[in-house]
Amino acid sequence: MQYQIKPVKRPLYLKEGLDYCNKLFELERKLAHMTSKERYKKRLEQSKPVLDAFLTWLNSKSKQVLPKSALGKAIAYCKNQWTKLKAFLLDGRLEISNNSGERVIKPFVIGRKNWLFSNTPKGATANDLNPFYYLTYLFEQLPNIDTNNLELLDAYFLWSTSLPNSCRKPQNK
Repeated sequence: MQYQIKPVKRPLYLKEGLDYCNKLFELERKLAHMTSKERYKKRLEQSKPVLDAFLTWLNSKSKQVLPKSALGKAIAYCKNQWTKLKAFLLDGRLEISNNSGERVIKPFVIGRKNWLFSNTPKGATANDLNPFYYLTYLFEQLPNIDTNNLELLDAYFLWSTSLPNSCRKPQNK
């Protein structure tokens, strides 16, 4: 027996809202090759009218849907974030979304739970490291390396023999 997946039928107003967002991202893809000044001008010509129409649509729909419905909450959220949404119109160097920023901080967000238990200097001290100098070294070096390269990261762990002597506790003889 063969199963068929039927496309989900969404109400027209959901598609209409999504179409505004898709249009903005489509315009951004077309402007990606331009200088920031050119992108700024084109955004005002092309993206601003789409945003204005989207805001009009949001205001209209917010009066037609229940405020506590999923769509009502989404509309309220979008309207509350409107100044942040339209910020990309202010400067051609800005991106329409924060996806690249999210990707940059992802390793830290994922690691946060692991770091909750690293609140004492015992690990560094047990490996003959000065916690202050070791952390200073990490803060200076880690932003400049590919943190997805696990082999490269090995050189920065507490037990690494390749850590510089400046991170180590002085040895009493």
